[in-house]
Amino acid sequence: MSRWNPVRALFGAPSPASSSSSRLLQDFSVAMKGLTSQNYKELNELYDRFSTQGFEILAFPCNQFGGQEPGTSDEVREFAKAKGAKYPVFDKIDVNGPNADPLYVWLKENKGELLGSDIKWNFGKFLVDKSGKVNERYAPTTSPNSIAKTIQQLL
Repeated sequence: MSRWNPVRALFGAPSPASSSSSRLLQDFSVAMKGLTSQNYKELNELYDRFSTQGFEILAFPCNQFGGQEPGTSDEVREFAKAKGAKYPVFDKIDVNGPNADPLYVWLKENKGELLGSDIKWNFGKFLVDKSGKVNERYAPTTSPNSIAKTIQQLL
């Protein structure tokens, strides 16, 4: 039996044969401040371009980086909606430390970095392929549009 996969669990899909395994997922932590405007703009463009092909974006608000996400989960969702987000924005979570959400523990275990596995800042991005494998990890400064070619290849 395969290890628990939190991405599949988010969609209520217990096995790789389920409908959620046909989605390519991009997971990232979000913020109301910092790299916000460009990231939301480009993430919306990616969503518009690829969502009908099985691409899904999952946004997880996090306030662990310079207090850039101070609002409540509902305030964050309203902010994201005002920025045009059409993809799910989940409740606020921790992505690092002892209270890190199991999803981010799993993502980091499966795609660490040379200088440690901790998330460095909001808008760090992970691509999870259709089989549930963490395929790529991108720095917060990576432009979402710059990974469009990889998304297309994985779809």
